[in-house]
Order: sequence, then structure tokens, then C-alpha cells
Amino acid sequence: MKKSISSLLFIYVFFVCAQAQNLSPVRQLAYDIFKQLIEINTTDSVGNCTEAAEAMAARLKAAGFAAEDIQVLGPNPRKGNLVVRYRGTGARKPVLLLAHLDVVEAKREDWSFDPFKFLEQDGYYYGRGTSDDKAMAAIFVANLIRFKQEGFVPDRDIIVALTADEEGGDFNGVDWLLKNHRALIDADFGLNEGGGGAMRHGKKLFNTVQASEKVYQSFRLEVKGKGGHSSRPVVKDNVIYQLAEGLQRIAQFNFPVSLNEVTKLFFERSANFESGETAGAMRALAKNPSDTQSIALLSHQPAYNATMRTTCVATMLEAGHAENALPQTARATINCRILPTEMADQVRQTLIKVVNDNRISITPIREPKPSPPSPLRPDVISVIERVTTELFPGVPVIPTMSTGATDSLYLRKAGIPMYGTSGIFGDIDDSRAHGRDERIAVQSFFDGQEYLYRLVKALAAASNH
Repeated sequence: MKKSISSLLFIYVFFVCAQAQNLSPVRQLAYDIFKQLIEINTTDSVGNCTEAAEAMAARLKAAGFAAEDIQVLGPNPRKGNLVVRYRGTGARKPVLLLAHLDVVEAKREDWSFDPFKFLEQDGYYYGRGTSDDKAMAAIFVANLIRFKQEGFVPDRDIIVALTADEEGGDFNGVDWLLKNHRALIDADFGLNEGGGGAMRHGKKLFNTVQASEKVYQSFRLEVKGKGGHSSRPVVKDNVIYQLAEGLQRIAQFNFPVSLNEVTKLFFERSANFESGETAGAMRALAKNPSDTQSIALLSHQPAYNATMRTTCVATMLEAGHAENALPQTARATINCRILPTEMADQVRQTLIKVVNDNRISITPIREPKPSPPSPLRPDVISVIERVTTELFPGVPVIPTMSTGATDSLYLRKAGIPMYGTSGIFGDIDDSRAHGRDERIAVQSFFDGQEYLYRLVKALAAASNH
């Protein structure tokens, strides 16, 4: 039995090694960097982004990058950011390639395996950060080294920034760099996460470009009362019931539909990948954003509903101080994702009207961080479309607005247009970012590597005027 197990182990190891040996040098480099990044814990609680940044800096120095063009810097020992500059002729302003090093928390007991061990299985790479966002970080570093090896001379500098605390924490790298070292990352425009390819049952559907995103804003709803003994309840004075009635009104309310340049084009082009009533409703909505029948149908589909309007939803509750006492305070957190064309205070005023109860106070928990949409620049979008056609014939490019948030917001607010695009295709029905057993398809990772290599080279080359 021991001999049999040993033989099986040898065969397994031989097979794994053979797979690795079959990778081209270009892909092997990306694989090695990806594995290294995944196995460095960069969570906010116990992780270390500086370690990851320094590991990438060491690879770049070994590849021949000048020390003065590589910097690891930040306001906290664990929250370092890597900024590296690939020198061009300087004929045009730089292009910025942004990815974040930090990842969402991941508990071993929640996963099928160790989330901080890089695992290849059944055609996928598993590990925390594989899809969000260490794949892009690894690809940017590998491609920069590839440019160096090829002797590529662009007519603009290429800046790669790998940053901390995108997922949360007190030391957001992009915000800190803009405030303290803007010259290091100042650019004509940039590429970041937020967009990518969508596929279903292995078929590539479309390649999205994130050109705007909603504004993240939470509000605290609070009711206070005098309380009392639970044996003598007075229903109308119970702050829990008062708060519940206000929350119910919010639950039944829909913000008005409002489309912008990006979302209108999204519905126009996405209709080609839907069928029946949904496809018809998307086309009708793109032509007439006031079409009530289309709005009613699309409102029942969460992704489309969130794309066409501001949304607010209850996410947390807190009330009472003792089992045998009437509550003196009841609170709820309402998380809103606000369209970039709307103001947070306008949303607050709408919530006040909807709740219609002056006993319930509604206050913002933090200051909002609005950002304007990036213009759909022909010199950027046309290149994305061309490279998409080269690598994925027949796959259209669709501009999109993220219903979540990315660090692009800081740059857009600072006047640097950002475009979320990766060329990495994921299953439209199985997104595991932030979740259990996060993964990325092996082929999708290498497709993204080639896509970003060609895209960045085309955007930076002298011929692209």
C-alpha cells in the first residue's frame, strides 16, 4: 500500500511539474508572480501590503529597472504602495496602470482549503485575491518586465501603481498618493479593475469597460424614546416599531430611473445578449428612460435595477438595552449606492420624505466620495475595441457603470479619466469575489495577460495618435 501511495504521489508531482514546464516563459513569469502575491496575506486585520509591494519591487529591480524608478511608500508600515515608472520618450503624458494589493478577509473555516495557498484545480486558480485584484497586479508586473526584455520604447511613460486599502482600512493608497505624491501617478488616463469579460457556459458574451461608478453612502436612522418597564408597553411609543415602520416605507420605495451616457449604451448593447421581454425592455428603456412598462420589468432583476437607479437598502439593525425593558434607542444602517449624477444630500432629503416621521433622524455616517464619469474617449475606447476583436472575435465591447466601488473614483475626482478593463472573462452566473473559494479560470488569466499586454502597448506606442 505504501508503495502504491508513493507511486501515485510521484505521478501527481510529475504531472504538476509537467504542466508548469509547458508554460511559455512569458506565462511562467506571470504564473510565478501571481502565486507569490496570492500567498502573501494582505488583509487589513493581519496582512501586510508592504511585503507584497517589496516583493514586486525586488522582481522589477532584478529585471533591470532603475532603483529611482521604483518606490515603495505609504503612511503605515503595513500599508506600503508600489509605484514603478517605465520610461518612454515623454512625447505624451503617461498612462497609469492601477491594481490593489489588499484583499477582503478570508477565514480558513469558511473555505474548502487554505485561502492563502495558491491552488490549481479543475482549470481554475483558487485563493483569496485571484479575481479581486491580484490577477491584474501580477499581470501588470509581468507585462512590464516583458516590455523591458523586448526593449519596447513607448512615447509615453507607463506607470504601475499597486496600492493598499482599496477593500477597506484607514490608509487608502490611491487617496494618499494623490494627496502626498501626485506627481508619481499623474497621468493622461489610466486602466483599473471594474470591467472585464462575461461568459456563460464557456461562451464569451461581451467585454465591459467601466467608465463610471455609483457613490457609496450609508445613513444612520435613529429613534429615541423614554423607555420603561416591558410589563407596561405602549405600542405607539415603542421606538423599535417606529423604526420598523420607517424601514418598511423605504423598502417599498423606488428611486426614479436616470440613465447617463454610459448606462444608456450599456442597455443598448446588452440587449443583444438577452432574449424575449428582457431584451425588448432594455432596448425600449435605452430609447425612452421613462418607459414605465420596461422599468417595471427590469426592476425585478437586481443587476439591471441597480444600473438604472439609485438604490438604498437596510443592512444593519441595533435596538434595546435589556430583555425586560422597553427600548430607549433603535438604529438602522441604510446603505445607498447613488448614481454619479445625483447628490448624497438629495438622497437624504428623499429618504426623509419617504420615512415621513420626524421622530426618526437620518444622518450620513461618512462623507460621500462622488466622482464624475470618465468620458468615452475615442482614442481609448477604439483601441479597447480593436484589441478585443483581435483576441476575441465577435465579442462586443460594452461600457458599464459599476454598482460597487473602486479606487478609480479618487482619480476621476482628481481629473484623471479611468477605464476599468482587464480582458479577464468570468462566469456571469458565478462571481466569487469577496466570497468563499474565490477563483479565476486558468485560461482567463492568461487571456487577460495577453489582452493587457497588447492594449497597453497600443495605448502607449507612438503609432497610436
